Amino acid sequence: MNDHPQPSNPRQHDNFEIRLAPRVLRLPPYLFGRINALLYSKRRAGDDVIDLGMGNPSDPPAGQVIDKLAEAARDHDNHGYSKANGITQLRREIASKYQRRHGVQINPETEALVTIGSKEGFSHMCLALMGPGDTAIVPAPYFPAHLHAIVLASGNAVTLDVREEDRFLANIAYTCEHLMPKPKLLVICYPHNPSTVTVEPAFYAEIVRLAKRYEFMVISDFAYGDVAFDGYHPPSFLSAPGAIDVGVEFSTMSKGYNMAGWRVGFCCGNAEMVRGLATIKGYYDYGLFQAVQIAAIVAMRGGDAAVDAQCRIYQRRRDVLAQGLQRIGWNVTLPRAGMFLWVQIPEPWRSQMSSVDFAMLLLEKGNVAVSPGSGFGPTGEGYLRMSLVENENRLRQAVRQIQRCLTQSSQPTSVNESSIPATLADESNEQGTSDSYPCGLTPSQESEA
Repeated sequence: MNDHPQPSNPRQHDNFEIRLAPRVLRLPPYLFGRINALLYSKRRAGDDVIDLGMGNPSDPPAGQVIDKLAEAARDHDNHGYSKANGITQLRREIASKYQRRHGVQINPETEALVTIGSKEGFSHMCLALMGPGDTAIVPAPYFPAHLHAIVLASGNAVTLDVREEDRFLANIAYTCEHLMPKPKLLVICYPHNPSTVTVEPAFYAEIVRLAKRYEFMVISDFAYGDVAFDGYHPPSFLSAPGAIDVGVEFSTMSKGYNMAGWRVGFCCGNAEMVRGLATIKGYYDYGLFQAVQIAAIVAMRGGDAAVDAQCRIYQRRRDVLAQGLQRIGWNVTLPRAGMFLWVQIPEPWRSQMSSVDFAMLLLEKGNVAVSPGSGFGPTGEGYLRMSLVENENRLRQAVRQIQRCLTQSSQPTSVNESSIPATLADESNEQGTSDSYPCGLTPSQESEA
């Protein structure tokens, strides 16, 4: 006699409708869908693709940090729920780092909080601050999460071109003067992703002045603050006088410490904003695995030597990739900070192909993956973002493959969609490939200010 229940079919294919929330439906199409589908297809077929698309560090953390993680993971006391705002000593370490590197005093009890990566913290902070009818100013070209987190919080976004500092500041003031209701939040991100724009301390002093005049809050995404070159030291927003009165800053151990998968981030600054984030996190999660937090303490106590050494690695990679592209005729501006080159697509390709099609061409014909500029909004069209995560030899090889690809494809043409398996192409097309304005903005409205 068979005591096991007979398997049943859980799918009856009724016309039951799944209705997603409006906040999900407002999200824009995923412009990287076609590229990711082709990249996956090529790797599944055994092609060696050099991936310069995602800023995913390929170097390991320091050995003593990994050892401490293993040791802490063997301690049974570290396997329970962790505090949502992070263990006390780790919050003290981030406060110490702000004092050491930026001269900023932070109260680790009320003005610092540990997040599960800065992206999670940023998104939950938007839930704490934004609601229906609220508007945020977001820099353009934009890191997608900066826009999407606003949308998911049911807010509206106005994007302003970030590439010229004085114009960006003037446009903030113009928007606050003419938009009703006035913006509630300003998002800033320096060193900027993707454009690599950097600023000096005086810029943040002006941001604070505008915030107090027009009564908006500020979120500074300082994710690339640890990665800088040629003697440049990215200033912290919180170092500006009065900054803690109006905003917070998110930072991460993903870049300088090579701990991207560990998801260690921080929110520091205004105590009331930090408290709001802590309230949201108290409902959503139990905090970061405590063994990871303990290992992060060791990494931060190791001082700045490991971070500085990693910066030198990225600087050499920057120079190799930039010089290689310049040798084949590309116009490349050396960034002072960050993990990317933001490169204008050369002619005649820029005039005859979209950035998505050009990126598809490099991937299909050259086995080099890059991020098309339009994936960061309409302002990014005509550009590519190229990450510095591969070693120097791989970067040299990438340049050779790009040159060979463009030489063989002397006449710009659209990429052959048949190179993508039908199932993958279908998945990609469902994501969409055109620009979208999820908050009701049109291109003219976006650049109005």
